[in-house]
Amino acid sequence: MHWLMKSEPHEFSIDDLARRKREPWTGVRNYQARNHLRDDMQVDDEVLFYHSSCEEPAVAGLARIVRAAYPDPTQFERKSDYYDAGSRKDAPRWLAVDVGFVRRFAVPVTLARLKTIGAPLEGFRLLMRGNRLSVFPVSPDHFHHILALERTT
Repeated sequence: MHWLMKSEPHEFSIDDLARRKREPWTGVRNYQARNHLRDDMQVDDEVLFYHSSCEEPAVAGLARIVRAAYPDPTQFERKSDYYDAGSRKDAPRWLAVDVGFVRRFAVPVTLARLKTIGAPLEGFRLLMRGNRLSVFPVSPDHFHHILALERTT
């Protein structure tokens, strides 16, 4: 499968992932996104790494799932922004996956550009009104179209 995962670049960027090579994707606190991590993500799935909440939101690069879902340790850390007092170690509420760096896009594919594409990206969740999910599946057609956009920039 293919995915889009959003990250605010001032918190964690594609460049950070490039330096670290592999990183736990923690802090997902939406049940639908959590269910994607738990039920659908598999090792070797490809990920569009998206920079959000920044001056120019864009698909910044590619990553890959390198470890399947496991309990997110930040839910148990009292000092963490992602602490959840209601989650128990014997029944964790939140999950994480590990993401590995594949490559940085030479030129990011901006949200503004994606919005101009029209029919080839019809139904692409990122472009739908009200989409707030930080993790969601991407159809193979949409995924490959975005890769083609990066190559033609």
